[in-house]
Amino acid sequence: MFTSAPASVSTPPARPDWNTFMSTPSASRLAYLLLAATALFWGGNAVAGKLAVGHIPPMTLTAVRWTMAFLVILAIGFPQFRKEWPQAKKALPLLLALGAAGFSIFNLTLYSALKYTSAINVTIEQSGMPAIIFVANFLLFGMRAGPVQILGFILSIVGVAVVASGGDPARLAALDINRGDAIMLIAVIAYGGYSVALRYKPALDWRTLMVVMAFSAMVTSWPFALWEQQSASGYAPDMTGLAVAAYTAVFPSILSQVFYIRGVDLIGSNRAGLFINLVPVFGTLLAIVILGERFHLFHAVALALVIGGIWLTERGAGKSAKTVKANKSGR
Repeated sequence: MFTSAPASVSTPPARPDWNTFMSTPSASRLAYLLLAATALFWGGNAVAGKLAVGHIPPMTLTAVRWTMAFLVILAIGFPQFRKEWPQAKKALPLLLALGAAGFSIFNLTLYSALKYTSAINVTIEQSGMPAIIFVANFLLFGMRAGPVQILGFILSIVGVAVVASGGDPARLAALDINRGDAIMLIAVIAYGGYSVALRYKPALDWRTLMVVMAFSAMVTSWPFALWEQQSASGYAPDMTGLAVAAYTAVFPSILSQVFYIRGVDLIGSNRAGLFINLVPVFGTLLAIVILGERFHLFHAVALALVIGGIWLTERGAGKSAKTVKANKSGR
């Protein structure tokens, strides 16, 4: 009878610490990638919104978009949602409010604003989101921005203004304030508030979060869509309109929201919010490719300003974090 030598017992590798990962440069690089992709998808949303004019009404577009998105995310995330429902139920009012503000109201107002104001105005007004986030974090939580961060923020705003003005400052001075600009201000405030409020979301899987918030967006957008269809501005969407809705359901609705939530988790809402300034830059580039617009020197200047502003802000945030850490360690 043969006996085998005792097998050596190997120690299983330690599981990675997610909190440690989130504080590493790798986590920051992942956040940059996710937030840049988010801005790209949102830039595509702006182009899709322009393409949708005359093919599907804005409030109907929002309702159809979030209905499609909810069905997709429900199919993907229902098992996880059912598992985490007891925890999600405790935070249901917050999650429903986040979905209504960040998913539904923002898009309802953005698409509606495009009926009354120019794309230039909407682009500039979207760049006000990081300012709303900075101000809200300062007033509510006492979070401060250092001089380098402020300089980076200003550079990014200037870059957005260069895109919006076509390189001509006189065009900025000639902008008219109308109903569309007032509506867009609601969109900016809604998404700024959503970004800041994400810090209160429960520690749930992203699929559970998206199921609840997409459901909220669907439910809150349909009353507006039904009202729109009964009004003089309502009409049945055509195939082009439905195709636009399908694009917005997958990329701006699902992927961008998941990426943005993870980006805020990794580097915080102040730093993540600055990437919103890339939206008009990507929107311009997509308009060049899709709509055939020409690329000019001011586009390159704007890209340099926005990316440089993000780099400065990130560098300032890194220095601030190191200073706080040193002070806490007594050095």
